Amino acid sequence: MRGRVGGTGPLCGEGHPPRTSGFPPHAKILGVSANERPQGQQTKQQSRTYDSAFLRACRREPVPHTPVWFMRQAGRSLPEYLKVREGIPMLESCMRPELVTEITLQPVRRHKVDAAIYFSDIVVPLKAIGLDLDIKPGVGPVVAEPIRTRADLARLRDLTPEDVHYVTEAIGMLTAELGETPLIGFAGAPFTLASYLVEGGPSRSHERTKAMMYGDPQLWADLLDRLAEITSAFLKVQIEAGASAVQLFDSWVGALAPADYRRSVMPASVKVFDAVAGYGVPRIHFGVGTGELLGLMGEAGADVVGVDWRVPLDEAARRVGPGKALQGNLDPAVLFASTEVVEAKADEVLAAAKGLEGHVFNLGHGVMPSMDPDALTRLVEHVHTRTAV
Repeated sequence: MRGRVGGTGPLCGEGHPPRTSGFPPHAKILGVSANERPQGQQTKQQSRTYDSAFLRACRREPVPHTPVWFMRQAGRSLPEYLKVREGIPMLESCMRPELVTEITLQPVRRHKVDAAIYFSDIVVPLKAIGLDLDIKPGVGPVVAEPIRTRADLARLRDLTPEDVHYVTEAIGMLTAELGETPLIGFAGAPFTLASYLVEGGPSRSHERTKAMMYGDPQLWADLLDRLAEITSAFLKVQIEAGASAVQLFDSWVGALAPADYRRSVMPASVKVFDAVAGYGVPRIHFGVGTGELLGLMGEAGADVVGVDWRVPLDEAARRVGPGKALQGNLDPAVLFASTEVVEAKADEVLAAAKGLEGHVFNLGHGVMPSMDPDALTRLVEHVHTRTAV
């Protein structure tokens, strides 16, 4: 078939008993490329979605149109989201399978995006292992007792499938509804999780985080190694339940210089990507302000490198090098302009992506709460129409 290359457990709801199954034997098999169809390892949903435009683009194969999805597509920009979330705290909403299913499906129904992304938060696995943290409206994750000493590492126990049984249940419900539309699972990268844990909450300068990284490199390495194990386990649960791809969010890693990233952060990210390599699902790596780190983020093991709006995709491809698809990268703020401007800027992104081996259209960061959802719907239609074979 002809086609264009893509270049163009505390708060679980009542009535949900813990799961008893462990990780599959093949979970530790390494070295399976996302370009290969694993034999005997796919769930029914992963087989159904294998030839979707999104997964084909991730594998750098010809596509019928450039696939589109948006980070934070399931969220506060949608009135239907605000209605179902009313009065329910964020972390609790992540632990109710029926609610997670509804919220995850909302943007698929409304925008006709090419992939769903599982509705959750990067701190969910940390809450699941018993850390005292909450997501404060207008602030973000707040940790009651930060991790700052070697003794504190004892609080970071292993994550088991039973700890997040609601994730397995929700993904089962989602894949039954999504049909041929892929579901993207996700997790927070070790550096970003460490920043929240060490700082005790969001930080602009990450001073305590960097102080540990520079001042006690062995403690820092041990912290990131523990977080890599927790993150890997969380991704395995999602893939085994039916997620067709995964994205590792390293929201704050753009605060680091390349040499610091390579020495002090990259080994933990490599460990995460290696841990899920045996499943053969595409692995996406995204961070904000990471223009100087793009090559290293690809080198860490990603099949697809997410690019924020600061670096044009053709330049990003030069920095990343061959053998990777790219994802991005329209400036989210553009969506507040007129339709004509949005379409013109989207066309610039598509033009920059023309020579890529594979391209998934996305924003350069997440959907903003005050965005007009109709603008996102129009953008999806525009990209599909403009790139249709």
